[in-house]
Amino acid sequence: MRFQKSVVWLLFVWGIVLFPCNQSKIHGQASQIPALKNEAVASSQKRSETAWILAQKIWDLAEPGYLEKQSSNLLADLLEKDGFVVKRGVAGIPTAFTATIGSGKPVITILGEYDALPELSQEALPYRKPRLLANGTEGNGYGQACGHHLFGVASATAAQAVGDLIKKGGLKGTVRFYGCPAEEGGAAKAFMVREGLFKDVDVALHWHPGNRNAAGDPSCLARIAAKFRFHGQAAHAAGSPEKGRSALDGLLLTIHAVELMREHTPDGTRLHHTITSGGGAANVVPEFAEGFFYVRHPKGEVVSTLWPRLLKCAQAGALATETRLEVVPLGGTLELLPNDTLAQVTRKNLKALNNLEYSKEETAFALRIRETFPDKAPPLETIREVVDTSGKTTMGSTDVGDVSWVVPTTGFYAATWVPGTPGHSWQAVACGGTTIGKKGMVLASRVLAASAVDLMTQPEIVERAKAEQKQRLSGSLYAPLLDKDQKPPLDYRLAGKRSGGE
Repeated sequence: MRFQKSVVWLLFVWGIVLFPCNQSKIHGQASQIPALKNEAVASSQKRSETAWILAQKIWDLAEPGYLEKQSSNLLADLLEKDGFVVKRGVAGIPTAFTATIGSGKPVITILGEYDALPELSQEALPYRKPRLLANGTEGNGYGQACGHHLFGVASATAAQAVGDLIKKGGLKGTVRFYGCPAEEGGAAKAFMVREGLFKDVDVALHWHPGNRNAAGDPSCLARIAAKFRFHGQAAHAAGSPEKGRSALDGLLLTIHAVELMREHTPDGTRLHHTITSGGGAANVVPEFAEGFFYVRHPKGEVVSTLWPRLLKCAQAGALATETRLEVVPLGGTLELLPNDTLAQVTRKNLKALNNLEYSKEETAFALRIRETFPDKAPPLETIREVVDTSGKTTMGSTDVGDVSWVVPTTGFYAATWVPGTPGHSWQAVACGGTTIGKKGMVLASRVLAASAVDLMTQPEIVERAKAEQKQRLSGSLYAPLLDKDQKPPLDYRLAGKRSGGE
């Protein structure tokens, strides 16, 4: 009994002497977090003017997916000059790169994009006016209709801000920026994941331009993309039509078959197509035609079952028209795997840091451009709000989905467009070329920097995020929607070439 009392007394003394010391140490670390976050946010804000100049350059370039040579180099050069170790041309993609600073754990990744969309060239004006070249003709037709010029720059600036703290010794760990090309249909991140570029990453952060501020743990649509090329036989359409085999007819039959298929697909399915090449002269039987097709659904396993059916539509079109079908797989992307643990971090920071407010000139621009919207737009004051998107499925697709299956991932939207602006529109391009886009970009950079500091100073959040990801996977393994040994489709934005017929 005396021995037991002695042990209890000893433990009591240890509790008095040691436990407060440990608590003091923990409290000391915690008390430093607000100061570190404030410093990271200030560092990001300090770079806002330089960041905007860079974003405008990328907006001007408006380079297609996998062809963003100048845009990717601008971002890679920026980070390299700031002390990041840059690896270019990763995963066999010339315009993909990583930029790393720091060492050890945790490894926090910040994703960035920079590709533009075709046929959406636009001046930064509140009315439709495609950009013109110096000779007075319309430019390459591409425009930053998804705001990726803002996406890449905000993410890079946030990485720099956190990198400042690492270089000063205020933070321990690693920050890595991923330069990700061809998000718009090129699935670059899926190839980067397959190459193992995320194996040592603990958490991935991303954001996206939008017409509102939003954060949560939503999912999105998985998708597979492909081009169907039909090769036929040219002939005089009036003088010798019997000698021709129309590639365009093969494509049109495919499109018709896909429209009929649409009725017999699971709820939530989305099927899209466009004709990228359909012939040159009405009096010539087209010997070549090409279509670009998407199939989407909230679940990747469903997309996998729909893809063979879509392929049969093309095969039927070729069979009926006696043309040759060439299938060009462009890769697929999985749905986002939500992570509420991480979403709480970004949502909290987005709410705390949201200081968006339009100037008199920006308000005038916003009111003018709202007149071009097909529907009534939300009030401009909604830029001061933060919408909770938890538990929802967004009706778009992103190759960030593949990253989320191998690394706990979270993202958010920042209002870089006037409320009500449709994505993938000339209006989005116009907003992204103005200071309305700049303000949303700077907000996104500050939120990313603050969130990265939270994760690097609170390892328990990272561990909870990993545990949540494991629970959501429920033993499922990452299975990309890519053909075996498929290479990145580096020329997917280029129209196919005629190669004879049958």
